[in-house]
Amino acid sequence: MNAITRSEMALLDVPTVTFELNGREVTGRATDTILTVAKREGIEIPHLCFKEGMDTAGNCRACVVEINGERVLAPSCCRNPTNGMKVNTESERAVKSQKLVLELLQSDMPETDYTRHNEVDEWAAKMEVGKPRFEARARVAPDFSHPAMTVNLDACIQCTRCVRACRDEQENDVIGLAFRGDHAKIVFDMDDPMGASTCVACGECVQACPTGALMPARDVGMNVPDKQVDSVCPYCGVGCQLTYNIKDNKILYVEGRDGPANRERLCVKGRYGFDYANHPHRLTKPLIRRADAPKRGDFVMDPDRVMEVFREATWEEALEVAGGNFAKIRDTHGKKSLAGFGSAKGSNEEAYLFQKLVRTGFGSNNVDHCTRLCHASSVVALLEGIGSGAVSNPVMDVTKAEVVIIIGANPTVNHPVAATWIKNAVSNGTKLIVCDPRRTDMARIAHRFMQFKADTDVAMLNAMMNVIVTEGLVDKEFIESRTIGYEELRKNVEGYTPELMAPICGIDAETLRYVARLYATSKASMILWGMGVSQHIHGTDNARCLIALSLMTGQIGRPGTGLHPLRGQNNVQGASDAGLIPMVYPDYQSVSDPKIRANFAKAWNMSVDLLDPEPGLTVVEIMHAITDGKIRGLYVQGENPAMSDPDANHAREALAALDHLVVQDIFLTETAYLADVILPASAFPEKTGTFTNTDRTVQMGRQALNPPGEAKQDLWIIQQMANRLGCNWNYKHVSEVFDEMRHTMPSIAGITWERLEREDSVTYPCEKEGDPGEPVVFVDSFPRESGRARFVPADIIPAAERPDTEYPMVLITGRQLEHWHTGSMTRRATVLDSIEPDPIALIHPLDLANMGGKPGDIITLESRRGEVSLYARADDSSPRGAVFVPFCYYEAAINRLTNAALDPFGKIPEFKYCAIRIHLGGAAPVQTSYGGGQALENLTNSLTLN
Repeated sequence: MNAITRSEMALLDVPTVTFELNGREVTGRATDTILTVAKREGIEIPHLCFKEGMDTAGNCRACVVEINGERVLAPSCCRNPTNGMKVNTESERAVKSQKLVLELLQSDMPETDYTRHNEVDEWAAKMEVGKPRFEARARVAPDFSHPAMTVNLDACIQCTRCVRACRDEQENDVIGLAFRGDHAKIVFDMDDPMGASTCVACGECVQACPTGALMPARDVGMNVPDKQVDSVCPYCGVGCQLTYNIKDNKILYVEGRDGPANRERLCVKGRYGFDYANHPHRLTKPLIRRADAPKRGDFVMDPDRVMEVFREATWEEALEVAGGNFAKIRDTHGKKSLAGFGSAKGSNEEAYLFQKLVRTGFGSNNVDHCTRLCHASSVVALLEGIGSGAVSNPVMDVTKAEVVIIIGANPTVNHPVAATWIKNAVSNGTKLIVCDPRRTDMARIAHRFMQFKADTDVAMLNAMMNVIVTEGLVDKEFIESRTIGYEELRKNVEGYTPELMAPICGIDAETLRYVARLYATSKASMILWGMGVSQHIHGTDNARCLIALSLMTGQIGRPGTGLHPLRGQNNVQGASDAGLIPMVYPDYQSVSDPKIRANFAKAWNMSVDLLDPEPGLTVVEIMHAITDGKIRGLYVQGENPAMSDPDANHAREALAALDHLVVQDIFLTETAYLADVILPASAFPEKTGTFTNTDRTVQMGRQALNPPGEAKQDLWIIQQMANRLGCNWNYKHVSEVFDEMRHTMPSIAGITWERLEREDSVTYPCEKEGDPGEPVVFVDSFPRESGRARFVPADIIPAAERPDTEYPMVLITGRQLEHWHTGSMTRRATVLDSIEPDPIALIHPLDLANMGGKPGDIITLESRRGEVSLYARADDSSPRGAVFVPFCYYEAAINRLTNAALDPFGKIPEFKYCAIRIHLGGAAPVQTSYGGGQALENLTNSLTLN
């Protein structure tokens, strides 16, 4: 069952009413409107301002009906029926009024068709309204200032659906209705051009508009799709369901679907970040590094020398070179001399086959993916504490919580649709606590904003636990019946009083006490966190503290409670579940357990002696092993470690030092440029498979486009590679891979391919066929030995590298709204790159002024590992002494600066904290890989890619 809001829950006990509708007796709920009941009964009433799911406005008056005994006509969209009421939707009086409204509106509509679905025209045709008799108003010039959307106010009927979409659903508060009488108009902020407003381009207003007054900037009005394909969004872990509208093997536009995580909502990436799939830079033929190619150590991607580096090849040759060289390295240097990086952007089936290839074809557990760089510490702490690395409750449960804590996460940027549910919950009375070193957008609506000093999470959280323990706010019954280790934790937090921790974390003692009491005593409290918690050398300790807070107060195992680490990539949850982790097989089953190895050997039809009993190396450990000469070959599918790894200069040196590097991708990424063989793969809309979102919901993604040129499906490529390593696989369809998965993964054993095709999504655990799935888990027990959760104490551990006189400032990295991960997709999406084309650093205005700089100046950031130059953006969300930089810009690759120091438990690098220094000036960032510049055009031409 999908999560429902409080208002929807209230409807479960609503009384019914019986009334007369067009001469016959009907029954509805007392909270229904006449329009809603009429729709249910198959009676059409024209309506324009009404839209399902929005609050009613009743301002267009197209839906008026006659009610016996009443002098005036009533708008059916905002009138509730009562017992015995007699309603006529078809009386002469009602129909005449309906037609007049439509005629008046139609007379003012422009002759140009902005949309294929002008609801005024559609209703006018149904009601047989003739040619309008009235003069039109003066035309209004269109507003083309926004890269994503065009504003055509001459087509606006002031239905306010856009206002309600922006204000009530997305809660971005950009669109309003201003002025009065004939001067009334839709405005953006203070009547700014849309492109100059604070609009975040979610497109909810475009989806709501009935006339085309708000439309996609590209002309889609006259383009009728060849087909529509239901799928899911390829970006963040929210997993929004959407529909691709296709014509001539291109996506015209995208619409949100009524999925369990989004209910038709999308963000700027999901709605406008789709044309990367048809970008001219797509790889369309296999490439092999030339024998006379320049040395790989020179990383500069020189477009004029690309054909000196690579040559085109047939698939047969490319696969033979790629797989054959891996086999030679394995047979010469041993099974542990090979490693593989899988992808969190690919499907569950791809992840499963990739880890199976590494374990059975390479012969080791040296397989990892980007979860190591985002939530590895969270997963370690969750597995240790509660026995499962997944979330306890879906994001939508914030609508059922009384208190929500967001710590180390910026949902409006990283998980925008999830952020809308949080904002909706706050509007309905939920108290939001935001804890972050940066003043994120959510701080504006927070009940309390706790801007703690970077790197002091444990001090702050232990102080809160101290309050809960010393004031007797713990849930004793829950602790005694469902946990172990509490006494050790209680003793550990005794010394962490708010008074002692306040100067360390920067939050006053009274605020620490207040928030702790609020969280502990509410009927339902929920914690959501992001990489601001996990990407530290003490990231596992940070997560341990959050788990302990939840356990000591019993705030888990019920709707509106629990723990939710927000997943960053679209399938990082599924890829982890499917076994792209060096310590565990699919479903987090230990590679060191002989019984588990025997089970997988049987499932994979091989001898158990061929499966490595030792955990493999993680992402950063593999890079070190390359430079130590232990890893000689690497297979990379859909990842870009040359951009995403910490201390990127070292990572690039390691990749260049490999005997054999094979990259499977859709673009010539920074990593691909270092490869020996490049295999052109399929983009997200070009494949069918399952994807698991941050809520543990397994969803069906369907192929909408054909891959360009000779590019192939990732699943086919992985299977071909495996067979050249002696695996002898013969999967004929992706469903066969999924079926094998569910028979090795108890958590999804009850989910069949046929059910997913029919229902689109099922939430695990779903262990038996026919089970509904469990959105809320840990209701009665935890999946640990004895069924009890475990408290794990944590003490303060400082960052591996602190500011000093030489490097006095702190660097914080992360994502930005318009771009995603290393930018290989979003920077090739026209709208997204138009909105944010240049690399920027967010620096406090006073810090910038003290340097003698101004917004837009070039500044150079330098750490002990490297330096980058980019443009300064004055932004007071960053505290004094700290700089925030997105890591998606190749021309200013910020991971050249970050620290590769690892959390000892999760083996995750400390991306979120390192010491830097800044000075004005430096070389202007030059776009040599993205952005559509001449250099990239030369690159495209030189590779003869289409």
